[in-house]
Amino acid sequence: MSVRKYFIDDSSKKTQIDEFLAEELKKAGYSRVELTKTPLGTRVVIYAAKPGIVIGRRGQSIRDLTRIFEERFGIENPQISVAAIEIPELDAKVVASQVAMALQRGVHFRRAAYWAVQRVMSAGALGIEITIRGKLSTERARCERFRAGYLPRVGDPIQKQLKRAVVFTQLKPGVFGVNVKILPPDAEFPDKPSIREARVAEAEASEEKEEIKVADTEEA
Repeated sequence: MSVRKYFIDDSSKKTQIDEFLAEELKKAGYSRVELTKTPLGTRVVIYAAKPGIVIGRRGQSIRDLTRIFEERFGIENPQISVAAIEIPELDAKVVASQVAMALQRGVHFRRAAYWAVQRVMSAGALGIEITIRGKLSTERARCERFRAGYLPRVGDPIQKQLKRAVVFTQLKPGVFGVNVKILPPDAEFPDKPSIREARVAEAEASEEKEEIKVADTEEA
């Protein structure tokens, strides 16, 4: 097998695993999966908002996933571990899945979008944009966007730090797509002004010294 074909097959397998886990663990708030080959086998780390659902009762879900990885995807000796997401509201994949599940339950798309926007902004995000596409209210497909906060569209910093996710869901009118973009609170931009506390403290100290000198002069 050539090197090019090896990497193509490896990327294809990872994509298939990611799509399978996204559908299988959508109730657990699935975010992403990491695959690392080790001398003992393949280390699989699943990131989810609710690790308990991924593990299952007495680890039954983990055992089922191990068997599926071996039989369906041909992974040798998978060693599965589950990692919890610290702030699920700042994970674009989790938010998109939650909005898609709300649409499946019959929640109006505007209500689902505004609910998600409020939760993400309350978690400290700098900005968010949710785009929902499909037959929203008529027989003709269209899209609506819901934005809040600061969310630039171009530039190298935004391309590297912006979190994106797209989730599709099948409803009675047709297929709906949910596109989520989140700018995390720790995003840094070169044009953002910063204040150095040391210089501020020095300026305040110098002002106090000048006030003392002026007071001494008046008393003299």
